[in-house]
Amino acid sequence: MTTGLDPRPLPGMPRPADAATLVCLFVVTLMLIPARMIIRGLPLALSVANVLALVAALLWLCSQLTRTLGAAKGRNPVRYALFLYVASAAASYGYGTYGYLPTDELNLADHAIVLVLANAGLALAVCDGIRLRERLDFALKAIVVAGALMSLVGAFQFLLNLDLTQYMQIPGLRFVIEDKFVFDRNAMRRVAATAAHPIEFGVVCAMILPLAVHYSFRARELGRPALRWWLCTAAIGMGLMFSVSRSAILGLVGVGIVLMLGWPARRRIQALVVLAGFLVVMKVISPGLLGTIFGLFDNFFNDSSIGYRTHDYAFAGQEISKHLWLGRGMGTWYYPKYQVFDNQYIQGAIDTGIIGVAIFLGMFVCAFVCALRARYLSADPGVRELGLTLAACLVAPVLGAATFDLLSFAIVTGLAFLLIGATGALLRMAEAERRPDHLPLQVSGRTMEVTR
Repeated sequence: MTTGLDPRPLPGMPRPADAATLVCLFVVTLMLIPARMIIRGLPLALSVANVLALVAALLWLCSQLTRTLGAAKGRNPVRYALFLYVASAAASYGYGTYGYLPTDELNLADHAIVLVLANAGLALAVCDGIRLRERLDFALKAIVVAGALMSLVGAFQFLLNLDLTQYMQIPGLRFVIEDKFVFDRNAMRRVAATAAHPIEFGVVCAMILPLAVHYSFRARELGRPALRWWLCTAAIGMGLMFSVSRSAILGLVGVGIVLMLGWPARRRIQALVVLAGFLVVMKVISPGLLGTIFGLFDNFFNDSSIGYRTHDYAFAGQEISKHLWLGRGMGTWYYPKYQVFDNQYIQGAIDTGIIGVAIFLGMFVCAFVCALRARYLSADPGVRELGLTLAACLVAPVLGAATFDLLSFAIVTGLAFLLIGATGALLRMAEAERRPDHLPLQVSGRTMEVTR
């Protein structure tokens, strides 16, 4: 018989800080502090969000050593997938550092393995530390609000050519590189907001847009104010368009397919009407924007950026074959020393080998299946809709990884691991609904959960 503290606070008592609180802080620092800002004085280039993720990893480890902190224990597919990911990264790191590595590559390998532990630890903290639906909603709503604010920064950059990031001088932090956040494409301004590049900004917007739509529809269904969530949805949608990114549009299409397959007919019609209205508004705000985005696909096979991405695949194959299974070491192949492939699967095959790429992709597949499994198990409409939403969110980074080196960008990587952890937490909640042996008992005035 195992016991664990009920995560619900006693009536009249303030809610203590929990994993969702830490996740909220992580989201705010990750998305609203410019991605190129790191902490001064550290031997590794770490952002505030990286440090918070490492703290989450440490707290998760400590919580697994006791039964009194309310953290979930036991089997969960997402836990297994994350453990395999860390194990494959450690194997690649060990293989790469066993022999000689230049100092610059060794330092980057050290940095990469620290980020692996941080991201995986964050996902585990979400998976095992968030036990209640309302706390999971709290963490995911924080992503939506932060995404809307991030998109407003992008809107200022696109519409007014005003880069607010240049005024974000935070004590104790510095820019790791001094580079612009506003770019040009086909005579059209494209922006990065607080992200490192417009591609990252666009993929982030595509990844979190389903969450904004979910909470907009849920607020209306529950009879709660929905305008705030629709405004967040509109802001994130505009941010996606202002990135002028082919990767963002591909991610949006993938997300849309998953949602359309899972939504009822009425919801599909409502979504299409909203989309049509949104495109009309975008046409008014920026008359040339839709034409520019359409041109990215109309001239797809003759686009110079596509040619740049594909011309060196033969060379990549040669490099992969040198260290086929475990790669040359995570993080050791970098620009400007080596050729950049703008493809995470190719980059990963060189860095971590075929095994690493298979486990990386399998981790997303596992999370996708867990989200849909939670949807299948639960009778709660909110859980069912959230399961479909999380599954759709995970499509964007999987597709985006084929168009840019995703793991080199902190915001999209951090959010992807957070959402992977959220699918594990949601699956635990759905499974708990169906367990007849999950009984609440009163012990010494405190609520305990007992599993026989």
